[in-house]
Amino acid sequence: MTIFMMLLPLAVLVAGSQLDARSEENPDGASFAPALALDLQGGTQIVLQAVTSDGSQITPEAMEEAVGVIRQRVDANGVTEADIAVQGDRQIIVEIPGEVDDETIALISKAAQMKFRPVLTVGSPVATADPSAEAEGESGDAAGSENADGEGENAEGENGENTDGGNANGEDSAAEEGNAAASDEELLKQIAKEQEELDPADPSDLAQITPAVQELADQTDCTDPANLEGGGGDDPDLPLVTCDQTGVAKYILGPVEVAGTELDSASSGLGVGANGVQTNEWVVNLTFNDEGSTLFRETTERLQGLESPRNQFAITLDGLVVSAPSLSPGVIISNGQAEISGTFTRDSAATLANQLSFGSLPLTFEVQSQNQISATLGTEQLQRGLFAGLIGLLLVVVYSLLQYRTLGLLTVSSLVVAGVMTYVVIALLSWGMGYRLSLPGVAGLIVAIGFTADSFIVYFERIRDELRDGRSLRLAVQRGWIRARRTIYAAKSVSLLSAIILYFMTVGGVRGFAFTLGLTTVIDILVVIWFTHPMMELLAKVRFFRDGHKWSGLSPDRLRVSSGPRYKGAGRVEWQPGSPQTPSDGVEEAREAAERTPAYAGAQPQSAPSGAGTAEGRRMTIAERRAAERKAASEAAKNEEQR
Repeated sequence: MTIFMMLLPLAVLVAGSQLDARSEENPDGASFAPALALDLQGGTQIVLQAVTSDGSQITPEAMEEAVGVIRQRVDANGVTEADIAVQGDRQIIVEIPGEVDDETIALISKAAQMKFRPVLTVGSPVATADPSAEAEGESGDAAGSENADGEGENAEGENGENTDGGNANGEDSAAEEGNAAASDEELLKQIAKEQEELDPADPSDLAQITPAVQELADQTDCTDPANLEGGGGDDPDLPLVTCDQTGVAKYILGPVEVAGTELDSASSGLGVGANGVQTNEWVVNLTFNDEGSTLFRETTERLQGLESPRNQFAITLDGLVVSAPSLSPGVIISNGQAEISGTFTRDSAATLANQLSFGSLPLTFEVQSQNQISATLGTEQLQRGLFAGLIGLLLVVVYSLLQYRTLGLLTVSSLVVAGVMTYVVIALLSWGMGYRLSLPGVAGLIVAIGFTADSFIVYFERIRDELRDGRSLRLAVQRGWIRARRTIYAAKSVSLLSAIILYFMTVGGVRGFAFTLGLTTVIDILVVIWFTHPMMELLAKVRFFRDGHKWSGLSPDRLRVSSGPRYKGAGRVEWQPGSPQTPSDGVEEAREAAERTPAYAGAQPQSAPSGAGTAEGRRMTIAERRAAERKAASEAAKNEEQR
């Protein structure tokens, strides 16, 4: 079982390298070489430019908040050792190890403002000047509408790009782009003015489709890629004209009923069918907080009784419709949970979940530039770090062999096992979690060499202490392990706690050091339990070690095991095997000493203990001297009585 647990990580890595090998087409695949961080490998630099729709001033607080959100998104996506910083008043510099894909770009640049709005109408995606061309109510069969059950909803569209948040107000044609944009601004102002004069019964009231709203919907072209870029910034209190993410449908939506801020958590995973069997479809699971659960229940309670398509509610992300499920009569979602499904991939579902989990960006950003950057330190620094680690390892090996002779080979083999396990685990983390090894991480591995060897030294010294007390090697191993493991566990707990605090209280390269320090601490404990101690128990049965050969590291002469008496407390003395002097000789020596010691008045007769003597040439212990004094006092009392 122990061997199986130690070989399991290696087996997983071997299987992964065969089934999902790392390559240029698959940079995140499995490999026996750990992925390197920005300082050792280089990566991609992305410059984000903050923009505002109304030209308002961008505050430093908003920029710092944006940096925090981007950092959380990047870390949650499995990319470590990324550098994120504000440059100037409007720019954020993001440096990520390796090459980045479109999903990563969307992860760090999109606002991710999620809102839940009721559907008023669904129509054709193309622009038209004839309002009658809008398929108002098209039996709810427009793209994006399916049935929703009590546990979730069915979504249309791929969670890829997100749209123009404000209104998805596309231009009629590229030639009239400037005039159309100006017309849209006028329509938005007119819509706001018209809505102030209305008193809708609820967000699903069709009275909100005023002439200005209808005109904006007529001229919006969802087949224009410019209207599928997203951006957020839409007014939550006004109706919204927008498109489906894939551009296959056009929506007129009511005001926001549930905001994305009411989300408690979001996660991605494979969906579960109505029969409880897991499907192969990737979904995003949403959980609302208490207030959001109440609002969501009230919304579904109202929508389930309306005609199609007004029985749909749209989930918008940065102004684009991600999903627009419909509610069957009698279906009310009261558990505060929802499920977004559709044509998600594993990466796109994880991207959306991360965006929603850590909140929306306070600003809208545009990618100003994207460049490849070289390693900040490079291969030379990595080689120097590895060389320093090799020197430290050699010093530990030399010390172990000089101090423990052949037993030191167990220290060396334990270090090798710990090193292999650490390397394999780091390679697995690079594959499964996107972990990247940085130079501070290498420093953590080097420091761990001494910490790991310390555990073995504590164990061996406890065994030696037991041997000095006269116990056999088998008993010394058992008792030494009981004593040593308390010390080892206490020391490793302190190291692990320090690593955890350091990891969560810092950012950047220091976290890399803390991570490898904590990882090696855990592996050290496992190696001591699963390898070092069992091997020591096996060696205790080998004659070379059991008999204390001079090169075993457990030689009695080398340990200076005493052959004289050993005081056991309460006036008791235990004689060690091989003592050159018998207890009777010791008693005679005690008597001679007693004759030179004055008698104590009132001393009570007491027999001398059998082990009162000492080895030749050694001074008497306190217990032996007191025993001799009591013996002398007893003899003196007897002599007085005889006189």
